[in-house]
Amino acid sequence: MADNEAAISFVLCLDNGGYPESLEARKVYAVLPDERAAARNYIRVIDETGEDYLYPAKLFVPIQIPPEAAAALAVAPHKQ
Repeated sequence: MADNEAAISFVLCLDNGGYPESLEARKVYAVLPDERAAARNYIRVIDETGEDYLYPAKLFVPIQIPPEAAAALAVAPHKQ
């Protein structure tokens, strides 16, 4: 497995946590590694804005994505 494949993981959003502009329940999001955030039960998610922000980990569940799908999901669309 390449280093860049290990760097990005994916989660399924269970609840938008009161952030309807940033998160959609039942949607898959890319997660960037952040050990400091994880120690506080937060994860760094690339949300609907296309930026990465910290959210409570309890809003998500980790999921496994096939490598072909992971490559497609890791490409963020350009927002205008």
